[in-house]
Amino acid sequence: MEGSNGEALSSVIDRNSATILQATPATWRLLLDKGRIRGSGFKALVGGEAMPIKLADRLIDEGIELWNMYGPTESTVWSTCARITETTNGITIGRPIANTLVRVLDASNNLCPIGIPGELFIGGDGVALGYWNRPELTAERFLPDIYGQDKNSVLYRTGDIACWRNDGNLDYLGRLDSQVKLRGFRIELGEIESTLETHPNVGQTVVVITRDSAGEDRLVAFYIQKVGKTSSSDLREFLKEKLPDYMVPQHFVELEEFPLTPNGKIDRRQLQDSKYYMPNLRSKHVAPVTELEKKISEIWQTILNLEQIGVNDTFFELGGNSLSSANLIGKINDVFNLKLPLAVIFNEGTVSKLAQLIEKAKSPDLAGKETVKEIDLGEVIKLIG
Repeated sequence: MEGSNGEALSSVIDRNSATILQATPATWRLLLDKGRIRGSGFKALVGGEAMPIKLADRLIDEGIELWNMYGPTESTVWSTCARITETTNGITIGRPIANTLVRVLDASNNLCPIGIPGELFIGGDGVALGYWNRPELTAERFLPDIYGQDKNSVLYRTGDIACWRNDGNLDYLGRLDSQVKLRGFRIELGEIESTLETHPNVGQTVVVITRDSAGEDRLVAFYIQKVGKTSSSDLREFLKEKLPDYMVPQHFVELEEFPLTPNGKIDRRQLQDSKYYMPNLRSKHVAPVTELEKKISEIWQTILNLEQIGVNDTFFELGGNSLSSANLIGKINDVFNLKLPLAVIFNEGTVSKLAQLIEKAKSPDLAGKETVKEIDLGEVIKLIG
């Protein structure tokens, strides 16, 4: 979506004296960032995707009457809604609208009690009859309502996770298919996104799992900078304090805006394409010059399965992890007849710095040692200065 569309949409609203607009979170953010919007007397209906807390706070601060709308196309668009006046306790998707019922069921199709997450099922007059000429998919997604009084009543299984609040409202907790398994750990992508968005300099975030040409899965966090300038290493350390290591993305990519689908939702499939993250991860490319740098770069290429490595590229920002870093140090020790500890890749994470360290490790300054394999990491780093 072009940056000028925010201004164009604002003009349409003004020309028609509109007092209500239904749009996705991405469109509302566009209006706030690049357009203009009247506050008092204007009603915002937000739907299509989960509403971020920061966006809700901005709309409320503008004096806009804010409504959160939830519902898939299969239930004729909206199934629940809620007026949002503050976000202290998160953002609810509200209660079912008229002639609509909602059930939260566990994996055994038992009703979930208050506070227990389960899959969200929708019934009522708005539910479709099924998919056109797709009987198998219809049978999979449209199921009999075993709790209904009408034996012909049907529930649509949304694939969304939700739970009931004490006050009768619903909390949306993400997608079942956003729970991914990475290196044996089950990960909720939405949890990473919501945690990263608590960083004061970060606006919106999207976390996806991608697979490189070697078949290795990687977590990639895309974000839009809110204020200031935050480095990938800062964001990585921020998440390490709040999440287990296996939930910390390998890549952090800053974007000016997210790619959108024709209906205004964030296009996660495009973000999974490496063209959206690999170019953004590289510092200004500086090719290896010395034979040592070239040899180290070749080792990195093999370990990371990348075609080109610059001397200032950072190992972990290019997709390195604890396993690949161990492989890297093992290979370097074999090639250069050293016994460097794993910690060097955390302290000297670029080809350039690693080349300096290896050069110093083999320098006459350390001739007093019986063998370079006995060199202490701290001593080498002191020599590098």
